[in-house]
Amino acid sequence: MSTTKEDKTILVVEDERPLLEAIKKKLELSGFTVLTARSTDQAYAYIEDIGKIDAVWLDHYLLGKESGLDFVARCKTEGSKCKNIPIYVVSNTASDDKVKSYIRFGISKYFVKAENRLDVIVAEIKRYLEDNAE
Repeated sequence: MSTTKEDKTILVVEDERPLLEAIKKKLELSGFTVLTARSTDQAYAYIEDIGKIDAVWLDHYLLGKESGLDFVARCKTEGSKCKNIPIYVVSNTASDDKVKSYIRFGISKYFVKAENRLDVIVAEIKRYLEDNAE
């Protein structure tokens, strides 16, 4: 049986509640199962407890002491359960240096929120997951 987008779970890590709900709705309408977290601690808990997360939609600034960059640094280390999960950073606030750091850590793509519609980002994630289905 082939893997379809309906089998895919996206973890959205965004602390702005209205935006989080809009992203969740858009992903669900595209057939994804969506988990939401407003902090890196919540996101790590999902990764530890659920295990089967196919992609992460991540904001740079988040509630709590860690930023999106801290989350990526922790995820992309050896032995991490999220080391091989594709991460899409969607933010308006990261500096050029931080964007370069995200790319060095191996994120899948960085999107500037103000320059990309939600459906464009969702389509990119969907395409990646379909192209890389096992």
